[in-house]
Order: sequence, then C-alpha cells, then structure tokens
Amino acid sequence: MEKRYFKYRGELRLESGEILPEPEICYHISKEFPGNRNKKVIWITHALTASSDPSDWWEVLVGEGRFFDPRKYTIVCANILGSCYGTTGGASLNPVSGKPYMLDFPRTTVRDIAACHERLRQELGIEQIDLLIGGSVGGFQAIEWSILHPTVIKNLILLACNARITPWGSAFNESQRMALYADPTFEQQLYGKREEHPGPGDTFPIEGGKKGLAAARSIALISYRSYSGYNISQMETDPETLFDHRAHSYQRYQGEKLVRRFDAYSYLSMLNLTDSHNIGRGRQGTEAALQRITARVLCIGIDSDHLFPPSEQRYIADKVRRGEFRLIHSDFGHDGFLLEWRQIKDTITGWGWK
Repeated sequence: MEKRYFKYRGELRLESGEILPEPEICYHISKEFPGNRNKKVIWITHALTASSDPSDWWEVLVGEGRFFDPRKYTIVCANILGSCYGTTGGASLNPVSGKPYMLDFPRTTVRDIAACHERLRQELGIEQIDLLIGGSVGGFQAIEWSILHPTVIKNLILLACNARITPWGSAFNESQRMALYADPTFEQQLYGKREEHPGPGDTFPIEGGKKGLAAARSIALISYRSYSGYNISQMETDPETLFDHRAHSYQRYQGEKLVRRFDAYSYLSMLNLTDSHNIGRGRQGTEAALQRITARVLCIGIDSDHLFPPSEQRYIADKVRRGEFRLIHSDFGHDGFLLEWRQIKDTITGWGWK
C-alpha cells in the first residue's frame, strides 16, 4: 500500500463549532489506484493509536498474499484527525500561533472523523464501499459513517465496539486523562524545532507529557486485556519472587513503547474523541439511528472483552435491519480483535465475504 495526503480546500467546521483551516489527511491506498475501477473497495478504519497503514498493525490480515490483499481489492485506510501519523493533530503547526497546537487542538468527535472519511471518498472518486470494517474505535467510525451516508456502504463489519460510549469506558478515559495532567510537563507544552522545509504530514517533536502518557497507556492496557490473559502471559517463573513482578515490567515496557511512537497531546485528542461516541445523539436515540443503516452488518464480539462486552455487539446486530452476530474466543480480552486473526478470517468468510 502507498501513503498519500489529501489537503482540505478551505476550512473544516467541526461539530463543536470550532474551525480547522485546511487540515491534511494522511491515508494509505492500494498502490495501483485508481487502476481497475471494477475492483471491490475495502475501507478499513483504525483504532485508537494505530496509523493509516493496516499492513503494519493488522499485518496478519492485510497485505500481499493476505486475506485482504491490496492487489485483489482497492484498500483504503485514513489516519484520523488529532492523531500523530500524518493527519493534522496536536503536533501540527497552528497557523494562528506559529507553534504546534498541543493543548489548543480542537476537540473532535467521531462524527467529525466520519465526515472526513466521506470527504476523502468523494475526492478519490469512489462511488461505493463494498466492505467497511473497523474494530474498537475503528468500529465507532465505521458505524457512524454508515449512518451518515447509508447508501455508500454495502457491507459493514464491526469488531469489539458499541453504539455509544459507556460509563465504564468513560471512566477508563478519565483515569488516563488524569495521568496525563499529573505529569507537570504536559501543561508546560514542551516541544522542539520542526524541519526547516517541512513536507506533508511533518510535525514538531513533542517533549512534554511523556511520563503521563506512559502511565495512561498502562491504565488502558488493563482494559484491553483480561484476567486470564495476564495470568497466562505474565505468570511468575520464579516462585520466590517478592516485589519485582513480571507484570510490573510489562506495564512499564508497554508505556515506554507507546511513548516512542505517539505523543501525549494526540493521545488526549483520542481520549476526547472516544468520549464523544453516541450514534443516537440528535437522531431520536440509538435504535432509531441503527435503523438508518442499510448495509448488511456483521458484528463480531470477543468472549473475554470486558471493555466492550459481546452483549453490545449483539445489541447492534439485533437492532439494524440486516444484522448478524458472531462470538469468538480469546484469552486476551479486547485485544483479541487484533490477535485472533484466524478466527476473524474464518468468521468473515463464513458470513459470505469473498
């Protein structure tokens, strides 16, 4: 797949009423596009801290010779507003101040992101999306887009997500925000120099909030995994261990790993985005919103997912016009939507996708 950029002509008005002047959208697309217009179009929407390159974070399913092969299909994935993988976000230049946005980056909603996807689709000249698929926060985007523009989406697959953020999910988000703000460097908004002649997607090096980001990631990871998953992967090999447990070093490692590839201000934007998720807002409730979806829908739940329990995917499948629910097993909780690729592939194939 090939990385490309789309720059908005004019201003982007957000649901909050705030304005982003000429934001850039980074996206990946099959290399030969436009090429053969008869190929089926698969649009993948990514999760919280992923990029627009699904062959990087879903490499077991996306890539040449894989289930979703960019040579066989036209595959598209766009990086969402506020992220730090090429699309305008907290580390991007604020043309008003001449500095990076950081804490001044406007709060975006899932509905804003879906509107960006639609604008990009129109720019690319894609008339119909044969399959729209997303897991977790990617599922938020996919379901919202299917409601906003139902005639565009032919088939919809939602993995490990829901129709509205729950108090349980918001509590995890707020705990992570508290971790960010507990780091004194976060509000100091420290940053370095940008390239002298920046190209598309170039950002400022961000220095502030790194310890807070690591702590926030540690909190999030607990919500992504499960009791059995931790007990399988982090069980002590030394029965005499007193204080320094494997799970401790694992949490630190995962926090440090995210710090190396993400920044605290983009992470704050992602948390705010997640809290905005409510497909029933302004649509006479969730059930009425789900009835707007005309696509054929497959909802995949994970039996050990306590962040988005399977009951939430079953609810969506029951309330849309043409929905089906499938349950897969995983010891690894919510992250099963990334890890259990064989079951996911078999489930999608059994549903009738070819």
